[in-house]
Amino acid sequence: MRMETHKVLPEAVLDEAWRLYAESFDELRTLAVQRHVMPRVDFDEQMRDPRVRKYVIRGSGAIAAIGTLTNDFDAAPLISPDYFRHRWPALYARRQVWYVGFYAVHPQHRGSGLFASLIEEMVKVIVPGVAVVDFCAYNEEVAQLPRFVRGVLEDLGEVRTQRLDTQTYWSYEFPAAS
Repeated sequence: MRMETHKVLPEAVLDEAWRLYAESFDELRTLAVQRHVMPRVDFDEQMRDPRVRKYVIRGSGAIAAIGTLTNDFDAAPLISPDYFRHRWPALYARRQVWYVGFYAVHPQHRGSGLFASLIEEMVKVIVPGVAVVDFCAYNEEVAQLPRFVRGVLEDLGEVRTQRLDTQTYWSYEFPAAS
């Protein structure tokens, strides 16, 4: 396996990267209320945006995993820069607050250690600083991803973990008139 980092993902690999991303997140299309799978146009925009670091792991030439990281919150439209500026003013001013856009590991490579490899490579840029990742309830409660990430990070050194925010969705169903 070989790790690559890119400011801009080469056009020649966009289709392959998109397929891996779409296959990796396919199950979340029906498990999470909030959209966790970018449309292709948004994905391509992120891959072309030099403010977003791309981490690509190749195995036998093919992309096996990909992840994104940024400290430019204008490149992450669904999060609030004001929150981070208020929460960690000194770190924010030094651009040491990072947002992990996503980690995607091809389904056939799950359990192979590639997810941990992405995390370890990103930590090299983040430390000293703060990294923020969002997880849907399925990935938090069923897949236990925050716990897994914390375990990888604890193996690398001291880390403090805290849930920052929670957004829940409620439904209100109206039965047919009787």
